[in-house]
Amino acid sequence: MVRVAIITGISSGMGRAAALYFQKQGFEVYGGARRVERLVDLKEQGIHTQVLDVTDKISVRALVDRTISEQNRIDVLINNAGYGEFGPIEEVPVENAQKQFNVNLFGADRITQFVLPKMRQQGVGRIVNISSVGSNIYSPLGGWYYTTKASLNMWSDVLDQEVKQFGIRSVIVQPGMTKLEWSKIAFKNAKKNLEDNSPYTGLLNKTEDLFSKINGSEATSEDLAKVFYQAATDIKPKRRYYHSIVDHGIVMVARTMPNTYRAILSKVMK
Repeated sequence: MVRVAIITGISSGMGRAAALYFQKQGFEVYGGARRVERLVDLKEQGIHTQVLDVTDKISVRALVDRTISEQNRIDVLINNAGYGEFGPIEEVPVENAQKQFNVNLFGADRITQFVLPKMRQQGVGRIVNISSVGSNIYSPLGGWYYTTKASLNMWSDVLDQEVKQFGIRSVIVQPGMTKLEWSKIAFKNAKKNLEDNSPYTGLLNKTEDLFSKINGSEATSEDLAKVFYQAATDIKPKRRYYHSIVDHGIVMVARTMPNTYRAILSKVMK
């Protein structure tokens, strides 16, 4: 029996690597992104691609309906689409914060609601939600991004409790620092969100410098694609998946020793 996966946000980075890795492992892979010009080579390699905007209910429904029509099953949903809206909380427009939630949290919910009826009918399914270590740890300027990922964690845990009775599980992958352009995009957004003569300019420079020193020191997209696959196929799934013991360790410090984490952050930000 052919296994079928839907993966959102496959135009670059972890999503793209996951689409290729799942296909290599024998999955029929369906996915999309807003930038369809970046999907051409994936389509040539046999991945079923189409335009996808997770904030658009019609776009989401079209991908799920196509998958069911052509394969008549959905084994795995990878909720990968997301981005970072950085900037000082005082200055980030509320509309930008709402957009961040619409993509990172409500986008995952939209497609999940369409996928669940088929998974319930099958009596089996796995929903893998791509969160971040930033759902537990934090730094200046990432307030809205971290909040969306913390919300995604809670949403996933509640969903898991609701759907496991049907043979479906909902789990979280928490990537740490990666060799991606994610932080460049996040800080590009942060600079756009700064007001003229912002009192937070110095803090932005310090935070960006901190990220530049640690960015790229951990996982590649291909490394994380394997973590996605483990989360999607483990017979006994875990609530959380990490690429490394370092990622897991810093989350545990932030969760169990919040004052220690805060002291470390204050020291490195000096």
